[in-house]
This record gives sequence, C-alpha cells and structure tokens, in this order.
Amino acid sequence: MSVYVDELFKCGGISPKWPYDEACHMTADSVDELHAFAAKLGLKREWFQQGRILPHYDLTRKKRAQAVRLGAVEVTGREMVQLMRRQTNGTL
Repeated sequence: MSVYVDELFKCGGISPKWPYDEACHMTADSVDELHAFAAKLGLKREWFQQGRILPHYDLTRKKRAQAVRLGAVEVTGREMVQLMRRQTNGTL
C-alpha cells in the first residue's frame, strides 16, 4: 500500500478557502490509508475531497515535503492520472 503526491501546480486565487499560490494532490491505494497518512500530517478530515474520480487531500509545498519525508511516493501529473484511472476501474 502506498500514498502518492503529484507535482506542485500553480493555483493562486482559485478559492477563498485555499489562499496558497501552489498545491498538489495526495492520494493512496485506499481511503483508509489516505486518512491515516493525512492524520500523521496533521490534516483535518474535513479537508478530504471525495471527488468523483480521485479521493484526495490538497497539500501545500510544506505539507508535500513533510509527506515525502514520511514516505509518500512522488509521482508526475501523468502518473497521477494513471492512478485515477486505476482507482476508477477498481484495480488499485
């Protein structure tokens, strides 16, 4: 089982709830694993985004670095799309 973070992307001003200039997504092979890892990062459960395609948390640059230190696997945006497809098809 793994937790994944994709590359940081520019997102400044997309929402008053997200005042940061950049972000990335964090997902995992299972939602339970994702929540457990998010708790290690000090993320609130209310920040979880179920989404239709990819259950995830958004991370700031600092939280992404912390996630990687704790063992998250860094993936490209393209690899994150592949993970989304696998989750949608139920093959994760």
